[in-house]
Amino acid sequence: MVGTGAADLAPSVAVKVFAAGTAACVADLVTFPLDTAKVRLQIQGEAVPLVLGQKAKFRGVFGTIFTMVTTEGPRSLYSGLVAGLHRQMSFASVRIGLYDTVKQFYSRGSDNVGIGIRLLAGCTTGGMAVAFAQPTDVVKVRFQAQVRLPESGSVKRYNSTMDAYKTIARDEGIRGLWKASPVDVVKTRFMNSVPGQYNGALNCALTMLIKEGPTAFYKGFVPAFLRLGSWNIVMFVSFEQIKRAAVRFQQSI
Repeated sequence: MVGTGAADLAPSVAVKVFAAGTAACVADLVTFPLDTAKVRLQIQGEAVPLVLGQKAKFRGVFGTIFTMVTTEGPRSLYSGLVAGLHRQMSFASVRIGLYDTVKQFYSRGSDNVGIGIRLLAGCTTGGMAVAFAQPTDVVKVRFQAQVRLPESGSVKRYNSTMDAYKTIARDEGIRGLWKASPVDVVKTRFMNSVPGQYNGALNCALTMLIKEGPTAFYKGFVPAFLRLGSWNIVMFVSFEQIKRAAVRFQQSI
């Protein structure tokens, strides 16, 4: 008689949710500096648009990381990490951890699942994940965009992650925690904006186009591309390992 291995035991919904959230946090820890560099490049030129011939403070992904380390210290690369981990635990847990369950719900338990059902399940869990995780993304971007020069003595925008949640909700209303846009650069600018800076995401995009030109929408493309690839590799490798370990733990108790 062949014993049942961990791979043969189907993981529960709780195991999938836990594994997805934990694996996403591991991936975020590894790739977070790339995400911070992306945000800095995306907001560069917003307050004072760069004029012709003016040298940009941040140039390229590794140049941005080097400049941040030398001027603000290595910790600046992980500013907003706590909110980033909050985001991954809520976003990935729903988007990936609940995907199979939602797919089975739409297919009514059938093993014959077409592309339409898969797309519907993906859209459903994706929409749910964005709804749950959006406030964490707003706070993460605010911290990543915050320049901290040790010698300047500048006042911090927020004292802590929880203070950021409370301050945004108090000063900008609950809707302030749900700023979003389908375009990444516009999303970053809009999330980082103060009340009254933009009338909405479309106004933000139009302002960028007029003041900085079409190339503004491609700021941070290289670090975004590098992070997306590396994040997905670390995420899914970790997800499988954590899921198997959790299943083994289930078997042992």
